[in-house]
Amino acid sequence: MRKIFIPALFALALTGCGDSAPEKSAASEAGNSDQAGSAVLTGKVRLDGSSTVFPISEAIAEEFGAVAPKVRVTVGVSGTGGGFKKFINQETDISDASRPIKDSEHDKATAAGVDFIELPVAYDGISVVLNLENDWVDHLTVEELNKIWAPDSTVTTWKDVRDGWPDEPIRLYGPGTDSGTFDYFTGVINGKEQASRGDFTASEDDNVLVQGISGDKYSLGYFGFAYYIENQDKLRAAPIEGPNGIVSPTEVTINDGTYAPLSRPIFIYVNVAALDKPEVAAFIDFYLETAPKIASEVGYIPMPESVYDGAKNRVKNRITGSAYNKGATLERLVTH
Repeated sequence: MRKIFIPALFALALTGCGDSAPEKSAASEAGNSDQAGSAVLTGKVRLDGSSTVFPISEAIAEEFGAVAPKVRVTVGVSGTGGGFKKFINQETDISDASRPIKDSEHDKATAAGVDFIELPVAYDGISVVLNLENDWVDHLTVEELNKIWAPDSTVTTWKDVRDGWPDEPIRLYGPGTDSGTFDYFTGVINGKEQASRGDFTASEDDNVLVQGISGDKYSLGYFGFAYYIENQDKLRAAPIEGPNGIVSPTEVTINDGTYAPLSRPIFIYVNVAALDKPEVAAFIDFYLETAPKIASEVGYIPMPESVYDGAKNRVKNRITGSAYNKGATLERLVTH
């Protein structure tokens, strides 16, 4: 899946794929105004969704407040699935998502009359994290992760995972079922999204997971790379043995795709109708301009400049729909 997102191909998908592409300028001149123009903007911009994308959106909202102080930007955390529900109900203007929109969500949006533009904002690598006192795990294989997290898993102790490891209970932490991180992890590790054992501590708030794992020697969990970087004084990330050998999550390995299969792009989705509001149009323009810088600052990996250029083109020309979802193929990305 990660290989589909090589920069040139993904940029092509962004500039050429969508449900419709009428020639229309982005909302209003306010979206491209200078700081003096932004300062007179008023109104409200509403975001909700992924806890993984939250650090980027929150940081950009704070930066935007400096240039448009009269615009109130709210950023909620309901998980990717929960965020899409609010987005489809038109309770929000923008939805943060740590996975592409599902076909079922796309269909519901269409039925509700919600046209959207999908915008990639950064790369993330799902980090499998351990307590600092865990001195026996040198790495984990994809097969071992499946053994631990499969719906029919019989793993109850660390010894069940690998001979020689402690005969102590393994206590698991992970995102809630509305999380895009949960969807992606279960999809690549267990072969089907939402397929997971249920006896683990789940939370849409990654800080809750950090607290639980950092206080439990025999714990294991997973969440986005930014939260690991922010808390690496409390946790350590397990190297993962996948198709490219044993690889730890780093900015380099996530960006070049060698941290596989747990590298992925993350997104925001904007309601096309909301772009008719100058404050939303201005915020989206600001988001795409500052995303490379902010992504690095909060622990994610910026995408190539060509991908951000493609995203700006989608906004400018109102290219709606998803350039990449579960059903996307190489042929579809090239020909659309």
